[in-house]
Amino acid sequence: MVTWIQNTFGPVRIQIRVMFYSFGVVLAELLTGQKAILSNESQERKNLAAHFVLLMEENIIFYNVDAQIKEHCPMEDVIGVANIAKRCLNLNGKKRPTMKQVTSELERIIQLSQKKDVQQNNEEAESITAEVISAWDDASTSIICSSFQVDQALSSSDVEPLVPFKTW
Repeated sequence: MVTWIQNTFGPVRIQIRVMFYSFGVVLAELLTGQKAILSNESQERKNLAAHFVLLMEENIIFYNVDAQIKEHCPMEDVIGVANIAKRCLNLNGKKRPTMKQVTSELERIIQLSQKKDVQQNNEEAESITAEVISAWDDASTSIICSSFQVDQALSSSDVEPLVPFKTW
């Protein structure tokens, strides 16, 4: 697919799938925290995109993911985004994903992550509820409402009514 875009020099013809290669580079930069051109101690320069694809093919990308990403993002989400980046970095432009494919995959990752968050919150709430019920059951307090009797492990001097009882 070819489209025309406007830049500072006037209209330019560009292939959309070429832009996705650049998007893959940006994703790789975000995931690794590294620049597009890597330099090491010997001033040797490496292409981040090629290095990223190699790491993905060897299944060792997680060792090169930025520390903040590792700390704050679930591994499944990181791998999902890394797979999108790898597909965008395909040297054969015809094998790169379309905008629709990238969008739907990113939306799927977000939805799965949100479902996990909701499920985790529900599990935490259930755990807290179970703890409260257990603590309540362990208490030796029983109230018999029909006769207004209170049997407690506490002495009667420790007990104060919630609502003062008055007789008219």
